[in-house]
Amino acid sequence: MPLPDDDMPDLLYSAAQVRALDAALIAAGTDGFELMQRAAHAAWRALRRQWPQADGVTVLAGHGNNAGDGYLIAALAQRAGWSVTVLAVGDTARLQGDAAAALAEARAARVDIQPWSADTPLQGVLVDALLGTGLTGTVRSPYADAIDAMNASGLPVLAVDIPSGLCTDTGQVLGHGVRADLTVTFIGLKFGLFSGQAADQVGRLVFDDLQAEPAIVAAQPVMARRLSIASLPRPAPRPMTAHKGNYGQVLVIGGDLGTGGATLMSAEAALRTGAGMVSLATRSEHVPAAITRLPEVMALGVHSSNQLLGPLDKADIVVIGPGLGQASWGRSLLSIAATVAKAQVWDADALNQLAEGRVALPAGCIITPHPGEAARLLGVTTAQVQADRAHAALALAKKFSTVCVLKGAGSLIAAPDGRLALCNHGHPAMATAGLGDVLSGVLGALLAQHMAPYDAACLGVWLHACAGEQQGSKGRGLAATDLIPAIRQLFEELSPCLK
Repeated sequence: MPLPDDDMPDLLYSAAQVRALDAALIAAGTDGFELMQRAAHAAWRALRRQWPQADGVTVLAGHGNNAGDGYLIAALAQRAGWSVTVLAVGDTARLQGDAAAALAEARAARVDIQPWSADTPLQGVLVDALLGTGLTGTVRSPYADAIDAMNASGLPVLAVDIPSGLCTDTGQVLGHGVRADLTVTFIGLKFGLFSGQAADQVGRLVFDDLQAEPAIVAAQPVMARRLSIASLPRPAPRPMTAHKGNYGQVLVIGGDLGTGGATLMSAEAALRTGAGMVSLATRSEHVPAAITRLPEVMALGVHSSNQLLGPLDKADIVVIGPGLGQASWGRSLLSIAATVAKAQVWDADALNQLAEGRVALPAGCIITPHPGEAARLLGVTTAQVQADRAHAALALAKKFSTVCVLKGAGSLIAAPDGRLALCNHGHPAMATAGLGDVLSGVLGALLAQHMAPYDAACLGVWLHACAGEQQGSKGRGLAATDLIPAIRQLFEELSPCLK
């Protein structure tokens, strides 16, 4: 099972940070129009690689620098002998500076430039050069009409820098958004290309740094870091004298009547991700099944919180929430676990009880909410969480002084000190029950192997998402436990047990 290929940078920028980076490059001596020409050539190369049989393009252009890229792409296609039309959705009289120079070059190349009309037929590869990274408000006509026409055409679409209508800072579609087959982005990766609704809008992503000076790029602030093989934290290799006591005892608590499988999946994931010992505290009715399925896990049937005192004292790491329920049994177990000053992973019903204010979170923990749980924890709607996932993740980390994993497409890991990481791996087949239980067990095992909470969350989320991506490639019908052997193998390939 090979590790995923990844040759893109790790740094992710907001719209303002991208503008600052662009300005820094220009201030350092790179001409702005030269950057625009490099962008057009990069997009043109990517277009021809993606659609080698194509011989025509229709460029839809706005009135900013994104439009300038489009006009230069049109000039390149015209000189290559292609059939080329530019539909000017934005008023060409509003073009200024480098964008105006790009328009002049397109005219000099004798490109057919027409004002946008809903009646104008679209043909060839459509080039989206409408709105770019500066968009903040809802898309309005005529841009909304042009975007809808592109999406309805059934023709291949290349988006220049970012699909029009997609918010650079959040990845949310602002009313209307281009659904691209290919997006070619420049200089710095935009956060919005990986979060929110981006996965349904961006298509295949190609990055070109436009020969930007690395030192200038490195000096600029970033919004987040994208998890990649190069940047992932890893535990140290194990010495030959290692024994089970070196790698912690993980106690998984949960599994009320009817939901015992959740804790079994979490315990199995902890075991297979390398915890030295794994214990399970669950309903007595589930103990026989636990022993049968996982004889390596020490299963204990508990009826009250008092019976947790001994297991909690022995444990190094606590995972609580999978299958816990919100009835009196689950509430009593969480109330006692919350008083223990040990690193913990809280998921599912533990988070719902936290949202109700019934318990307080110990220090050194990881919480793993999905958007609905995050909304309850913040006292907002799920739509508000999804509208700005980065803000929600950071707000949760700050509110509870903990590391927060906000699950979903483009899962986020936020720390109370403001660090933010994004995982852009995963697969639609992962839309099935139980995957969060597996993730909780993985995180518990990594904490047991002496990783700091933020590092454990970053590595655990990446392993979980990449395993889901690989197993999901087989198609729908993915079961949560399918990920566990894949996680084990990926972990070993990424970070071998021995030197």
